[in-house]
Amino acid sequence: MPKIILNHINKVYPGTDGTKALEDINLTIEEGEFVSILGPSGCGKSTLLEIIAGLLKESSGDVFLGNEKLDGPSKDIGVVFQDSSLFPWRTIRKNIEFGLEIGKVHKEKRKSTVDKYIDIVNLRGFEDKYPHQLSGGMKQRAGLARTMVNNPEVLLMDEPLGAVDYLTRLSLQDEIVDLWKREKKTIIFITHDVSEAVYLGTRVVLLSPRPGRIRRIFEVPFSRPRNRNDENILEIIDEIHKEINSINAPKLEEKLEYIL
Repeated sequence: MPKIILNHINKVYPGTDGTKALEDINLTIEEGEFVSILGPSGCGKSTLLEIIAGLLKESSGDVFLGNEKLDGPSKDIGVVFQDSSLFPWRTIRKNIEFGLEIGKVHKEKRKSTVDKYIDIVNLRGFEDKYPHQLSGGMKQRAGLARTMVNNPEVLLMDEPLGAVDYLTRLSLQDEIVDLWKREKKTIIFITHDVSEAVYLGTRVVLLSPRPGRIRRIFEVPFSRPRNRNDENILEIIDEIHKEINSINAPKLEEKLEYIL
């Protein structure tokens, strides 16, 4: 069953030059899918995520959540950004339960829900700490829990692992997959890391440089847990790199011709 439908999405930023960020994006994401959106910096990945989240208005086209046309933020769509944006004056527990407080959820229900996600993201024992007392990886876990307590149907993740060290990144990748399998959410994951996109996704959507267009969609039909060194995984990674090189090659040839 389709969960997110993007129908001819275009985004042009106002100005004298009318910068075009996205062009004719058409994509259907099924319920329960984990879709990685991959592309170079400036290709419109984050712009597309903000449009899906209802935080930014498309210039033309439509976004659907199931059969419902979206015209703004939805309680059924949660967002995790690269910066966890935790409130420094609140403990980790208080940060995680913030959305439930705003929603006037009963205190006992808030506590049980927050406790559940503290355990899921492996922050038990750190719930009474403040953000400055946690590592980057722990802050990202807290940011993820803060989004998940609101029980969104769709989870949008905008390069959430970009600011953590390599080993923490690998660990968090596995934790995100475990969360996806346990909670049965639909996840759209933005990244510029090819290996990460393939390891996590059931599909990888490759965007071209600006204006962002869907260049190609790669299926990743392998069961989990996955082995990062599996030859099938490495074959898809190699195929994506070849596609990226084919995008960049004409530009390189133009530059060489100009230099000569």
